[in-house]
Amino acid sequence: MDKPVVRDAALLIFRAVLGVIFVAHGWEKLFIAGITKTTGQFSAWGVPQPKLSAWITAIAELLGGGLLVVGLLTTFVAGAMALLIAAAMYFVHLDAGFFISEGGIEYPLLLVVSLLMIVVFGSGRASVDGVLTRG
Repeated sequence: MDKPVVRDAALLIFRAVLGVIFVAHGWEKLFIAGITKTTGQFSAWGVPQPKLSAWITAIAELLGGGLLVVGLLTTFVAGAMALLIAAAMYFVHLDAGFFISEGGIEYPLLLVVSLLMIVVFGSGRASVDGVLTRG
């Protein structure tokens, strides 16, 4: 299984699925729930500067997720998004326990670890980054 083509395919699938999850969450914050409702939720959770935080989070999830899908600026985007999710863990999920059913850190912890895997292993050759570094 330690063949470059298998490793690159696994990174592509992993990166694409993670990116789609972030795009869906950003889309939901901006266009389904709306930024006003998202700001209200952030305010209720005690997130500092809830309106600014809601905009930053929604745009970062939408654009960052898209960049993960195509594999552009991948390690930078994954690192920045890991910090964003770590902040969400601190402000929203930490006091709620472990399990996601209780609003705990289970899901955001999985996201942070997944993003760190991309930071460590990169985007693979099946990405825009991979194409640009081969040239």
